[in-house]
Amino acid sequence: MLFYLVAYDIPDDKRHKKISDVLEGYGSRVQYSVFECVLNLKQYKELKTRLKKVFKEEEDNLRFYPISDHTLKQVEIWGQGSQLTKPPKSTII
Repeated sequence: MLFYLVAYDIPDDKRHKKISDVLEGYGSRVQYSVFECVLNLKQYKELKTRLKKVFKEEEDNLRFYPISDHTLKQVEIWGQGSQLTKPPKSTII
C-alpha cells in the first residue's frame, strides 16, 4: 500500500464532478480538488484507468504524488478539523 496525494484542476464543472466522483471511491477529500488515497498497485492502476476516461489532457491538470512512509511522518496539517488519512499499519492476507 502506498499513500498518494492527488490534486487536480479541471475547468469544466461537469468533468470536475466526474473526476471527484471517481476519486471519492478511492480516497478522502481533504480540499476542494485534493484527495488523500491509500492504494495498492492494482487500485492505483484501476484509478488511473478510470480517470483517463474523463480527463481531457488539452484542458485539465491532474497530479499524483506518491508519499513514502518517511515523508508521511513529516506532513504538517494546519486548520481545525484537519487530519491526515491513516494508512493501514499492516495488511493481513
